[in-house]
Amino acid sequence: MELKNFLDNLILLGAIQGFIISLLLYHKKEKLYANKLLAIILFLISLACLNLYILNQDIIKDSFFWNTVSLFIPLVIIMPIGPLIYFYVESLYTPDFKLNRSHRIHFVPIIIDFFPNLFHCFFIAGALVNLFAITEYIFWDSFIDKFNVYGDFPRWVSLTAYTIFAWRKWIVNRNIKVLDWPKQFLISFAIFQSIWLLHLVPYLIPSLSDDLLDWVGWYPVYIPLTVMVYWLGFNGYLKARPFVVSKSINPETVLETLMTLEKIVFQDRMFLNPDLSLSDVVKATGIPQKTISAVLNQHVGKSFNEFVNQYRVEEVKKRLLESQPHLTITGIAFECGFNSQATFQRTFKQSTGVSPTEFITQQQKMS
Repeated sequence: MELKNFLDNLILLGAIQGFIISLLLYHKKEKLYANKLLAIILFLISLACLNLYILNQDIIKDSFFWNTVSLFIPLVIIMPIGPLIYFYVESLYTPDFKLNRSHRIHFVPIIIDFFPNLFHCFFIAGALVNLFAITEYIFWDSFIDKFNVYGDFPRWVSLTAYTIFAWRKWIVNRNIKVLDWPKQFLISFAIFQSIWLLHLVPYLIPSLSDDLLDWVGWYPVYIPLTVMVYWLGFNGYLKARPFVVSKSINPETVLETLMTLEKIVFQDRMFLNPDLSLSDVVKATGIPQKTISAVLNQHVGKSFNEFVNQYRVEEVKKRLLESQPHLTITGIAFECGFNSQATFQRTFKQSTGVSPTEFITQQQKMS
């Protein structure tokens, strides 16, 4: 009993912190749309934690107020969390992103969360006009209980699917040199969904469901969820900021910048300079540093060094295929602008999928 009370209090404290952090995030000084989306996610998770605490403490049975609230207002609203996760990650990489009418379809499945409460409203209204007999409530209440059990499956599927979609979004943008917050954020949900699945499978099997709840209850799901509330609340508040510049760039500016960079860096062979820096390119082109960085990050998906190194790798590949017996592979790399053997080896393999030696062997076999 003491352990149960400790776990219940832990869940309650997590819910309270979640409510506080979600309020702070929503009204944070940096008025970012991503903050508002994360605030809503935290609020919905905290609401579910509060619901479990209320159920475990038998507050609904002992309180007319909470009994009435539970009939008409859902405290477990999970279906919107999946889409919110995806749109939160989207908003981190696209600061001018905002939900609009075209996004509404993603939130239609929320009806699964509201259906039991809508049914209670419908049944009570029907009973008041003698459409239903009060004695029928026992049958329909049993139906709602079963609906609540099997409703967890589409909730889990939705959360998992949108987390995968968000992960793909992160993969597309992973080359942007920022904090790993989106990755950490998604991994936390992936871990939680794996734990939830382990509990969900026996929960959905009628012969095991009651024994499972009698043995461990909902703690295997809600304790990790509570830990995630603490972690998301702390990290989300500290790291809630845009990951790219806040202003979108004119397409003409993007095209002009990329053409100028290709001319200066590639055609004029600036990439051969091992000490080449962004400031050097700024001086040569007259394009502001912020513009160059933004164009490369947002539209090429590379940092400045990655952008330059791609030309160096292509030059190395070209020279490796030529007969240059007086130079080692490292010597060729240094002539092509690399100033570190480790950097060259890592960059070459990232670009080609093989080491320089393996590349030469492959080309010799093909010739």
